[in-house]
Formats: sequence, C-alpha cells, structure tokens
Amino acid sequence: MYNDVTAIILSGGKSTRMGENKSLLLLDGKKLIEHVFHNMQSIFSNVILITNQREEYRFLGIEMFEDVFKYQGPLAGIHSGLYHTTTEKNFIISCDLPLMTKEMIEFIVAYATDKLITVTRADGFIQQLCGIYSKECVSAAEKLLASEVTISGNHHNHKSKCQVLQLIDHVGAEIIDANSIPYYEEGMFLNMNRKEDYEEVVKRMNLKFTARASSV
Repeated sequence: MYNDVTAIILSGGKSTRMGENKSLLLLDGKKLIEHVFHNMQSIFSNVILITNQREEYRFLGIEMFEDVFKYQGPLAGIHSGLYHTTTEKNFIISCDLPLMTKEMIEFIVAYATDKLITVTRADGFIQQLCGIYSKECVSAAEKLLASEVTISGNHHNHKSKCQVLQLIDHVGAEIIDANSIPYYEEGMFLNMNRKEDYEEVVKRMNLKFTARASSV
C-alpha cells in the first residue's frame, strides 16, 4: 500500500462514441468506475476522482474535484488532479481501463527514473492516461491549457496533437516498452470508447473469471 503516492482517476469524458456514460456501464455486476476505484484502493491509501459530474459518483464516497479548465479534455483532468493532490508522486488512470492489473501498476510506480512522467508504450501508442505524473508538471500543464483557451477565444483553427502528449514532450518522460514488462498482457490497456470495446472487455473479464474459477 502506497502512502506517498496519490491515485487520480479521470472521469471527465463525454462518452460521445459510447452514447452513454461509459463509467457507469456494468461489468461483472459492478459499474466500470467501481472496478477502477477498487483496484486503486487496493494499492494506494489516497484516491481522488476528477469529474465535472459529481452527483453521478456520490455513491463511491470518494473525494472529488472538478476541472479548473473546463471542457479542455484529458489534460485538464490531469492538471486538476495535480493541482489538488497533496503528494509529489501521483498515479493517473482513466476511468475506462478496467483490465489494468495491480502488478502492472506497481511496476510503473516503482520504476526508477528522474523523469517527471512515467508511462508505457503499448499496442503501438504511448499510454498517457495510465502512469506516474509529478506534481511539478502542474505549471507546464496550466500553460498549455491557458494557451489553448486563448487560441480558442481568438477563433483560430487550431489543430495540434494531443495536449497530454504535448505535456510529455515538454517536460520529458520515461517511456517504458510494455513488451519488456513481465506483467504486460495484450489488451490490458484497452479502453472503452465504443460499444465494441465494451463487448470485448466483457468477454475478457468473463474469460478471466472462468480461468480463476477453474484454478480453484
């Protein structure tokens, strides 16, 4: 159990591709957000939720904060989490990663580096919403978000790569090849954006449940 690392769960997406709040979809009798929350609770003594819909998550009994920069995507959630956390080291995780394992999370947390961010590269992508972020990143995130607000306010046609990847580029990050990690399992970074993703996660969770039952 980590006392000096805060788990920050992000649940601020609009779930437009899913058509409903994906964090409240049922998986094995529990809501998606409950799976992620309970996983974090088993590893970290301090867990907070970043959301702009507090009423929907009262049932968790968890400390919640809203985005400081509203409607600015995942970076705004990361910024709010780092702004409100009381620890230097923080584990950021999106609410739609129910297949992430305790062993994988602990490996990322314990990875030795002097970088302010530690994430993995898996399935061909940098998995920016599942990793360690130092509280020191908050000022850099704020500058990126403030510049985005200014550009939007001036109605510029602003198209750039993901803001979180901009933050990673700006402050530097330790990017671990997931294939080099003994706890890596194919598909564990699968996030639920579409109905097909939900169906795939349900299938994978059922397979895990069956495997556990047969081993007893």
